[in-house]
Amino acid sequence: MSQETEVIEKQDVVIRFSGDSGDGMQLTGQQFSDTAALFGNDVSTFPDYPAEIRAPQGTVGGVSGFQVHIGEEHVTTPGDYADVLVAMNPAALKANLRWAKKAGTIIVDTDAFTDKHLEKAGYTVNPLTDHSLDDYNVVAVDITKLTLEALRETGLDQKSMLRCKNMFALGMTYWMFERSVEHSEAFLDMKFAKKPAIAAANKLVLRAGYNYAANVHALAVHFKVAPAAIEKGKYRTITGNKATAWGLLAAAEKAGLPLFCGSYPITPATDILHELALRRDLGAKTYQAEDEIGGICTAIGASYAGNFAVTTTSGPGLALKTEACGLAVMAELPLVIVDVQRGGPSTGLPTKTEQADLMQALYGRNGESPMPVIAASTSGNCFDYAFMAGKIALEHMTPVILLTDGFLANGAQPWLIPSMAKLPEIKLRIAQEGDDYHPYARDPETLARTWALPGTKGLEHRIGGLEKMNITGNISYVPENHQVMTDLRAAKVDRIANAIPLQEVYGNSEGGEVLVVGWGGTYGHLYSAVKELRKEGKDVSLTHFNYINPLPRNTKEIFAKYKKIIVCELNLGQFAAYLRSKCPGFEFLQCNKVAGLPFTVAEVKEKVGQLFN
Repeated sequence: MSQETEVIEKQDVVIRFSGDSGDGMQLTGQQFSDTAALFGNDVSTFPDYPAEIRAPQGTVGGVSGFQVHIGEEHVTTPGDYADVLVAMNPAALKANLRWAKKAGTIIVDTDAFTDKHLEKAGYTVNPLTDHSLDDYNVVAVDITKLTLEALRETGLDQKSMLRCKNMFALGMTYWMFERSVEHSEAFLDMKFAKKPAIAAANKLVLRAGYNYAANVHALAVHFKVAPAAIEKGKYRTITGNKATAWGLLAAAEKAGLPLFCGSYPITPATDILHELALRRDLGAKTYQAEDEIGGICTAIGASYAGNFAVTTTSGPGLALKTEACGLAVMAELPLVIVDVQRGGPSTGLPTKTEQADLMQALYGRNGESPMPVIAASTSGNCFDYAFMAGKIALEHMTPVILLTDGFLANGAQPWLIPSMAKLPEIKLRIAQEGDDYHPYARDPETLARTWALPGTKGLEHRIGGLEKMNITGNISYVPENHQVMTDLRAAKVDRIANAIPLQEVYGNSEGGEVLVVGWGGTYGHLYSAVKELRKEGKDVSLTHFNYINPLPRNTKEIFAKYKKIIVCELNLGQFAAYLRSKCPGFEFLQCNKVAGLPFTVAEVKEKVGQLFN
């Protein structure tokens, strides 16, 4: 370590890697995250993919970013602003400078700051020489040149050598944060097992970056972030999509049923289908349909045949599935529909996050088609709520919509691997040979019908999309019967409230001045904002919803305890409007954002803080 280097001990640090879409920033960020997690830090990540996937190289529209927040205490967000920004070219700097803290460290590849690349990025003058970055600690490194120099004797072609330059930046950040390169070296050996020369080249550049940082005086800051005090157990880093897939697998195993996933690949939900396709060893069956309608229809067929059936999609895909969703409501078959929300409308912003499918999930079907809706709130608890979606679907004989979003799906955090023995039991209602079976006879407590599996002797019957007579299941156009069946399907969903936990409050559960309300993937940012406001002496609390339809039984009771209620969500006020319909008599203020990005803690604090003026 240089004698000129300042060692800074911090409870948490935010690092943002950025470059062209092909520069390997996602891999670089993920490797840093995994290494930090192995060290014992709590971690939260935010992969920020370019919306213009095919944008020309070197343009702002094609910039890919990966932000990671590491800490010695519980980390709930990827952080608002970066202590360290790595910018591999001018476009990356221009796109991400606003996310860098003043006096923060910016590492740039000076070789990329050519006239051509500056022009592509929209610069008229070089920001490295015009003093516009004087408020930052700029570390200008010839990363491209040094990468080529490190690989000069390897015999690789120039294109292959240039692909390694992200490892140079990673090596530098490992030194800055006192993290070992060994995990990444093992990863490279595994990733390029069939290309040992490429693995060796990447490892060589990784070490070169680390050693460069250790032996130059340019890096004025060296960070120390201690391991976090976390619950003992076996952990792994997990993304929301993988956690969702594993939660569905756990539900299938707990229920003793084969899992079937019928889906069409769609950003950002595709990884769920991919992960389930890898799990044939656990009995999972997957079908990649040619369209969204085919995906859900095969899942409904699989459910009819006695499988635990799921289909995965995003907002545009859910719009296409709506008629089949109504069929599942009508047939009263168990089905989990996962909607990984993205920026809309239409095909919108496929790589950006949003929270604007709520009304579609609640009401986006023809006729009266009530469905339970639940929402995950962290990358890790995507597992828990995928499991609960399966449990509700199977025990209450209903399709269930599980909402996640792009932020949760692609983000990652350390996750304590649960014990299957500790997961709740899933009790099935399957008719047996010899039962006095009627297709729409119901459990008096839950109103769930009994599941008769095809091939069960003596239980032949029909279900389908035409209205059925209560009890018998015969096709019926009797007006009074349609009213009865409509009321029963709605009441069945309402009674699920008896099977879900009561809503909890962080802060002052006895009541107070301001209650912040949120749902789904906004949890981390809202929790952090409320926590900071409470430290500042503000009488503010948080209640965050995972169960949307039905709402927890004590929802109104909680609202009645606070003078002001503000609903924060990444849309123009969908949950607020829903609460006004379900909880009349309360005033719901709003904090809304629709920018393809999560909230920042700072903007939530500012909005909520205004309520105390």
